[in-house]
Amino acid sequence: MGRIRYLGVVLYDADRIHEIASADESELVTKQRELILNPFDPAIIEQAEKDGVHASVIEAAQKSPVYKFVKEWELALPLHPEFRTLPMLFYVPPLLPVLGKAQNGTYEVTGDGFFGSLDNARVPVQYMAKLFTAGNEELVKETYRKLMAVRLYKRAEQMGEVGNSEVKSALAEAGVTPEKWEAIYRLTSLPTFEERFVVPPMHREYAIALMEDPAAHKGAAGVGFHTKPERGL
Repeated sequence: MGRIRYLGVVLYDADRIHEIASADESELVTKQRELILNPFDPAIIEQAEKDGVHASVIEAAQKSPVYKFVKEWELALPLHPEFRTLPMLFYVPPLLPVLGKAQNGTYEVTGDGFFGSLDNARVPVQYMAKLFTAGNEELVKETYRKLMAVRLYKRAEQMGEVGNSEVKSALAEAGVTPEKWEAIYRLTSLPTFEERFVVPPMHREYAIALMEDPAAHKGAAGVGFHTKPERGL
């Protein structure tokens, strides 16, 4: 629960908002992903700088965990995209607990189907699709294939409870490389505070400059402040 929230910057093309919000329901999630721009693209960086986006904001977008979850890994999904509000708030669907069964008076979690499957998930895929993809079940399945692949990969690596053939099968099905699995695992399980919350400086001086001359206040209380410093309580 301590790693449940991440905060980061994403760059997006505001001119396409109406177009994206008007898309067919089955395409809303994919279209919203298209709205988010690649902060490493030289052309995007150049245009952002021309539009007045500070270099520190671009750098924060490049380090953004939100960009990784939503755009790079395509794991996080918007809530009720059919409302067409295009919120920049995303959720990674919950990966359910290991399945088990009582056998000979003992609760076992080993054997075939150690982690279960999408077909026998405790929360139906159809329900998750209604929450996150406007009913597009395939998008939810794609996300779960990646999450389950990471789980299998790390369980095989650390516990030896999953066979290599099962891991390779999950790798092929999810279309994720071991390098990406490792990156997903580290950001979801072992992130530092700085990796979870990547927020650029506020740059209050820029906001002040929109209304007044920052230099007129600099001598009194520093750039961005309007009141003189006072002593006492």
